[in-house]
Amino acid sequence: MSTLLLVDGSSYLYRAFHALPDLRTSAGEPTGAIRGVLSMLRVLEADYKSDYRAVVFDAKGKTFRDDWYPEYKAHRPSMPEDLVAQIEPLHACIRAAGWPLLMVDGVEADDVIGTLSRQAAEAGIDCVISTGDKDLAQLVNGHVTLVNTMNNEKLDAAGVKTKFGVPPERMVDYLALVGDTVDNVPGVAKVGPKTAVKWLDVWGSLDAIVAHAGEIGGAVGENLRKHLDFLPLGVKLVTVACDLPLAQAVTDLAPLVPDTAKLAELYARLEFKGWLRELKGEAPAPTTRSRTAVTPAPTLEAAPSVEPDRSGYECILDAAQLDAWLARLDAAPLVSLDTETTDLDPMQARLVGISFAIPDADASLGANFGNTVHAAYLPLGHSYAGAPTQLPLAATLEKLRPWLESPQHGKLGQHLKYDRHVFANHGVQLRGIVEDTLLQSYVLESDKTHDLGALAARHCGLSTISYDAVTGKGANRISFAQVELARAAEYAAEDADVTLRVHQVLRPQLAAEPELETLYRELELPIAEVLFRIERNGVLIDAATLVQQSDELGRKIMALETEAQQLAGQPFNLNSPKQLAEILFNQQGLPVVKKTPSGGPSTDEEVLEKLAEDYPLPKKILEHRSFAKLKNTYTDKLPKMINAATGRVHTSFGQATAVTGRLASTDPNLQNIPIRTPEGRRIRSAFVAPPGHRILSADYSQIELRIMAHLSDDPRLLEAFAQGEDVHRATAAEVFGLTPIEVSNEQRRAAKAINFGLIYGMSAFGLAKQIGVDRTAAQAYMDRYFARYPGVARYMEETRAGARDKGYVETVFGRRLWLPEIKSSNAGRRQGAERAAINAPMQGTAADLIKRAMLAVQGWLDAQKLQTLLILQVHDELVFEAPDDELATLREALPRLMGGVAQLKVPLLVEVGVGANWDAAH
Repeated sequence: MSTLLLVDGSSYLYRAFHALPDLRTSAGEPTGAIRGVLSMLRVLEADYKSDYRAVVFDAKGKTFRDDWYPEYKAHRPSMPEDLVAQIEPLHACIRAAGWPLLMVDGVEADDVIGTLSRQAAEAGIDCVISTGDKDLAQLVNGHVTLVNTMNNEKLDAAGVKTKFGVPPERMVDYLALVGDTVDNVPGVAKVGPKTAVKWLDVWGSLDAIVAHAGEIGGAVGENLRKHLDFLPLGVKLVTVACDLPLAQAVTDLAPLVPDTAKLAELYARLEFKGWLRELKGEAPAPTTRSRTAVTPAPTLEAAPSVEPDRSGYECILDAAQLDAWLARLDAAPLVSLDTETTDLDPMQARLVGISFAIPDADASLGANFGNTVHAAYLPLGHSYAGAPTQLPLAATLEKLRPWLESPQHGKLGQHLKYDRHVFANHGVQLRGIVEDTLLQSYVLESDKTHDLGALAARHCGLSTISYDAVTGKGANRISFAQVELARAAEYAAEDADVTLRVHQVLRPQLAAEPELETLYRELELPIAEVLFRIERNGVLIDAATLVQQSDELGRKIMALETEAQQLAGQPFNLNSPKQLAEILFNQQGLPVVKKTPSGGPSTDEEVLEKLAEDYPLPKKILEHRSFAKLKNTYTDKLPKMINAATGRVHTSFGQATAVTGRLASTDPNLQNIPIRTPEGRRIRSAFVAPPGHRILSADYSQIELRIMAHLSDDPRLLEAFAQGEDVHRATAAEVFGLTPIEVSNEQRRAAKAINFGLIYGMSAFGLAKQIGVDRTAAQAYMDRYFARYPGVARYMEETRAGARDKGYVETVFGRRLWLPEIKSSNAGRRQGAERAAINAPMQGTAADLIKRAMLAVQGWLDAQKLQTLLILQVHDELVFEAPDDELATLREALPRLMGGVAQLKVPLLVEVGVGANWDAAH
């Protein structure tokens, strides 16, 4: 039977534009949406062999629905300029690739697709519609199927019922009830998908619902009755027209012969280098669903809807299979390794299974690293009813131990720091980690997401099985140990397989960038080892102290609640934005600072801080929130997070989280404990050392200002640091035309705000707000600053210009900090990117320095065989737990070690403090 393939070009155009980064040619021409749509068309061509096909776009101008309902799509913003600029070249590429392209004046793409799909069905031709638009689900029948190339979804009639709760023939009724916010078609107020499905299940159709409208009680029934007059028009607006008099018939839509010369011209102009090489026969571009080759794929030039071939995956269930795989592992120069576990907490997780992937035995580790991937899953702890017998966990780990602990056998993985913890929980020390795709991606493209599914889609065009698809979600989620073995093997082996494929794409990209390769090899990979050790060290917490603080905070919170209610003149829930807004703005008449997206007055922290300058109640609310946050986040929570086996709290450090290279502490977050209030600082007093030990803190002093001096090469700033001056006082003297001794505390505070504000790209408006002067005075301060520090002004302007030119800025050590919004047509986003361009090199360099310091200090501790433990890293500070007899050695060595990790144009000053607890040491 013949097949018609119809592509909803308008739907994919918008989705690609918003889903992909702001990709541009070297001349600045935007290309992200073009690349995304063409990628999807390439996959469709490979996946659906069709006799007839077309890409359908909306034509410019009004349609018949605008005549019916002038508000139709009226709230849609105008198309962004960067998207408008991509339409003409996209259409040219589609036509040159041999796709018929349709646009019909006065009607929408949906109606053209609907009409052609009906013609096809009447002619006995199957129709596949590729779209992301739910409206087209109404067209599905025995001849018409929907596919969504962006998420690999395929909907027949049963699929529509599963997804929406109603069959295709009831989709119009469903849409008329719930409305369509995208097209500005109102539905019945407060009727969402669940209510619409419920009504249609009970009464069968919209007409029957209308007939029984008087029987539906409550506010929703009243809303339905109010909407009855609009429903007939709503039905017309959401119904796809299937009877248009089109100039083209289905049989006119046979694929055309591609115009390769035109395509080459367009690919060259748009700088689609991978596709251009393929067109010239220089490189294949895999697009078939059964792909097994491990071949590099240019980033974003493959679409994420191709599934890896899972047919060859093995499930290791007996000793003979394990022995065969051990021989393979022993012989392979690099093995992709992954674990499946009982818990996401690395200190609690126990093994459920291990997966491996290796390249073809005949392959080298060269540019085309293997033609085929062999992958297997070794289950060790699946415990559902009827589960097959598995190899014993303890004995199997002992058999694997020599290979797992061998530093000579190279291991590759995705976030192997977690897997190291899992093996360590079983007494196995994983060694030989030579590659990590999480860190490769982070070094190459810090602004992107780095989970394995995203990497597989972005770099290999592969659609992987999600964890939710295997274990379920929410209340229905099962543990991985309960997952049926065949499904578990498919999921787990795929993880190892895909990690190997992603590595093969990213490895040559890193090799082509020497600075980034050095950053990856000499900083990110080794720091993962140090972070693993810090996480396992943990921190000792005095739970009794926190319990006492929690009790005190609770009493303060209750007192503040009483005081706030007295100021309000009535009892109310301080945690209710609605009640608070009623009291502040309706009863007390305070000015509305800003509104919420729904149009009501906002009571967020920024608003309350503004109001607290003049009114007592907002100030009490802020105090209440501050104490409640301390209690809920720290004093109540931390004692519950003490690990029963170690007696300590173990945080996790995210290495691929912040785009600047900074580490991120989570579960619990020990980097953001507030220290501006006495109550916040007291929490640190519960971080203690065991008997015979002290807490030691080593902190870089004014590190980002020193980096600013280095980068800007400003003589006055360099001199201030070289002479060991108080740089804020020196700045105040320059700005206010005084000698340093004449500078008042208020002037020093203003200078400090300027120094740090400039690092973060602060405007005159922001400075005025921070130091409590008008905008004119703040601008005058900034003008004087730049006049006295011209190197800083020059650095800032050159950095902005360089960022606009390259799309990224760099740290002193070559880390690239990407700025996808630097050329955005949205002024707010563009200005935000420009501010980030100023700050990112300083914050990123500071992050690189503290990582270098961690490596230097841990290496020295190991070489000296000291018992001191590195237990925390907090931005520019390292925290240690040290025996009393090692304190003098540490006091002398740490400033030297940390100060010597880089040679900047200014000295790196390190301040060391010691105490019985962290607060006393800081």
